[in-house]
Amino acid sequence: MPTHADVRRLALALPEAYEAPHFEATSFRVNKKIFCTMGENGAGIVLKFTPEDQHNLAADDTDSIKPVAGYWGQSLLRLSWAMVAPKRLLT
Repeated sequence: MPTHADVRRLALALPEAYEAPHFEATSFRVNKKIFCTMGENGAGIVLKFTPEDQHNLAADDTDSIKPVAGYWGQSLLRLSWAMVAPKRLLT
């Protein structure tokens, strides 16, 4: 499972992403819009997805989302980032 340090490193590697506080959590943003929040002290990570993506990723199967070393975090973070990133960054 990715650690909070892994999530921070992967999120900040995305174009124009930056970290900012969000209530009791840390947020990662692009274009002033949140694409990921991360709770403190080992609390969960929340990513922004369309309702369709949420449904497809969960699909009533608890095994639908599994960490894959070196790839899992970046692909889901990038999908979430793309939801709010300016179109000029999506190429």
